[in-house]
Amino acid sequence: MEFASENYLVIGMFVTFIALLFTGFPVAFVLAGVGIIFSGVAYYTDSLGWTMTGLDYNTLNMLVGRIFGIMDNWVLIALPMFIFMGLMLDKSGIAEKMMRSMQKLFGKVRGGLSITVTLIGIILAASTGIIGASVVMLGLMALPIMLNQKYDRALTLGTVAASGCLGILIPPSIMLVIMGDVLGISVLDLFMGAVFPGLILGFLYVTYILIFCNLFPDKAPLASDHKNIELKDLLQVIIDIVPPAGLILAVLGSIFMGVATVTEASGVGALGAVIIALFNKKFNFKILKEVVMNTMNVSAYIFAIFVGATVFALVLRLCGGDELIESALIGLGFGPYGLILFVMAVVFFLGFFLDWIEISLIILPLLGPVIENLPGLDINGFGVVYNANLVWFALLIAVTLQTSFLTPPVGFAIFYLKGVAPADVKLTEIYRGVIPFIILQLIGLALVFLFPALVTWLPAVAYGNRF
Repeated sequence: MEFASENYLVIGMFVTFIALLFTGFPVAFVLAGVGIIFSGVAYYTDSLGWTMTGLDYNTLNMLVGRIFGIMDNWVLIALPMFIFMGLMLDKSGIAEKMMRSMQKLFGKVRGGLSITVTLIGIILAASTGIIGASVVMLGLMALPIMLNQKYDRALTLGTVAASGCLGILIPPSIMLVIMGDVLGISVLDLFMGAVFPGLILGFLYVTYILIFCNLFPDKAPLASDHKNIELKDLLQVIIDIVPPAGLILAVLGSIFMGVATVTEASGVGALGAVIIALFNKKFNFKILKEVVMNTMNVSAYIFAIFVGATVFALVLRLCGGDELIESALIGLGFGPYGLILFVMAVVFFLGFFLDWIEISLIILPLLGPVIENLPGLDINGFGVVYNANLVWFALLIAVTLQTSFLTPPVGFAIFYLKGVAPADVKLTEIYRGVIPFIILQLIGLALVFLFPALVTWLPAVAYGNRF
């Protein structure tokens, strides 16, 4: 491939961005700063006749309209509402109640505590969507109980870390909301498309735990005071599960049935979380203030990266970044599916160093047009999903990012867990514990790659042909 002079600007932008990441500056400022600097570089080299981008500082006036479009986006209003919902549920005490009651339900099952943690992780994923909160919550609740019952440390730590990571995939995931916006595809399709992959991962976790604990019973001893399940225990489980299950039904059910948009359903979820906290007597002004402040901090962090990524992407595109990336990827000669595997490997590697927010906002907008128009790629389930290629690709990236959250040496979930684990828990023990679950996630990722209908079938059947 012959390099035009502006291609060096594109490469220079990426190299400068990566270099500045290691300085410790906030990512949002790095993105915006690199974009502004290289708009000046492009203007200067243009004046010397070295490039033909036609870009100058006046071009950055286009940013005003683009940033306004971000802040005026109704879909993105769902982000702070879902964040509020997750943080309020964290304070509501509902997870602790489920832990106590479900522990009795699985008391006589070998590995019952690990299964309990996994099921609670699935429920939390479908009601919070925030990995950090889920991992920390499960760590604080489950680690002392499991370690006190002499569970194998690797199994204990791996179960907690992996179960907490389900929140990035199972709807209403805030990552899927962002992916839908940056790729220009339906968030509703992404939510429905994520149902089977999320449940498959949960099923793989539970199956592995049952097999492992029955093969090695000394790794998961039964509690000395375990007893037969009584009717009151079963009723208590139902009572404790009804509030979060009702919240999930209200949020996802209203979206899937077309009663409410994603934005409207996020408001329902926020109100429902407050009602659950009130019901559990865990709601007061101090808690409300803390949740609101944390919601503001997380939302501001995400939207600051939105603005920085907008500056970076605008300058990159005007310097010919889209054309360079597309020609470089297609020029690899891997074919459509080989190219997607290559992209997944790159995203997996980037997940060691970047948060999913940066990857979603920087990488996906550049790759989206390439995947959407990739020759020879035609993904659909039983029916037609609009932009099926992008829906399937987005879910592949989502599962890939979830796997990178667990992967040593710098998986984010590993360090979330280390922060709340007892002081004698070593980082190497967490590494050893997550390895089986990483393998399970790679199996789940392979299933989604080999059988795209796992993603496209549900939205296609639910909504039929939509163009």
